[in-house]
Amino acid sequence: MDYLKLVLRLIHILAGVFWVGSNLLFGLFIGPTVAATAEAGQKFMAHMVTKAKITTRITAAAILTVLAGAWLYWLDSDGLTSAWKNSGPGIGFGIGGLLGLVGLVFGIMVGVNTAKLGTLASQIQGKPTPEQMSQIQAAQKQLAYAGPVSTIALILALACMATARYWVF
Repeated sequence: MDYLKLVLRLIHILAGVFWVGSNLLFGLFIGPTVAATAEAGQKFMAHMVTKAKITTRITAAAILTVLAGAWLYWLDSDGLTSAWKNSGPGIGFGIGGLLGLVGLVFGIMVGVNTAKLGTLASQIQGKPTPEQMSQIQAAQKQLAYAGPVSTIALILALACMATARYWVF
């Protein structure tokens, strides 16, 4: 039994489940709820970001997922030299990996802007100042763009990874 591949696969799958699941939970439920609940939502988000360190944890899971996946791809393709990389599964995992990287890049943008909003929310006493309001709007604009791109990329990556072994060309 190849224990390295087993450990890498476990890391890749478990960290990936946390990463993609967190992305979907935040994008579909928590983000809209925070926006709809005004001050209470701001306090909740401030706690999630500053005390629970949610953005740090999701980023760590994303990086672990990408690194373990890249290592697995490297091992399966014999250092990118085997014909496997041009097979159906090789192409499927490759496309999934590229989509995962897109999800990571845009996810980092989401994390940075979520952290900004959480930090701002913890600093606001009462009504936001015009400068704070400007920063909030800029971060929300970035989130409105980066969030859906990250989510779509991760859903497509997940679909590729789940089905790649069955791809035939």
